[in-house]
Amino acid sequence: MKKLGILFIISAPSGTGKSSLIKSFIEKEKSLKMNISISFTTRDIRPQEKNGIDYNFISKKKFKSMIYKKEFLEYAKVFNNYYGTSLKNINRLLSKGKNVFLDIDWQGAQQIKKKIPYSKSIFLLPPSKKELFFRLKKRNQDNKKVILNRMKNFSTEIKHYLEYDYLLINDNFDRALSNLKFIVSACKLSIYYQSIKYKNLIKNLLKK
Repeated sequence: MKKLGILFIISAPSGTGKSSLIKSFIEKEKSLKMNISISFTTRDIRPQEKNGIDYNFISKKKFKSMIYKKEFLEYAKVFNNYYGTSLKNINRLLSKGKNVFLDIDWQGAQQIKKKIPYSKSIFLLPPSKKELFFRLKKRNQDNKKVILNRMKNFSTEIKHYLEYDYLLINDNFDRALSNLKFIVSACKLSIYYQSIKYKNLIKNLLKK
């Protein structure tokens, strides 16, 4: 069997519950052996966040140096801060046969789809704008100005949902979690991945 991990891109407007969904999935579905890619960012660390676990927090000078050295699989500037995915880390995980969740926005998703066309993408939506605003306030991570700015950019972000392979509505967390499991399981059983994983077996079965 050849080892080949699957890269799952997950995008959503801020406050939709994307990070909570990913973390809960990894904790509950250990048999699927999912990993999460830790992105690099230049934004300030928030209360209760940990460097190297939630994000790799670096300076803008360091980030631009990594861009120059072509160390990113993708990167984007969002709300005046940079976010990027390490090319080396992704290649290392996938080559070991590990499946990876990548939490990025639509800009990063577009870049990755061009470089890794066999990756799978999922777009997550809230049940309503009112609920999204409530969740942004409840998590108590951003001031009012930032929250209003996020709500302002909401319509621009969701216009890109048709660029994705799957769409999830996070109106019920447990249901969204269950549907995410269905997506991951189905992708692991697709012709593309199964034919690579069992290449030698299929070759022997086709021998006359």
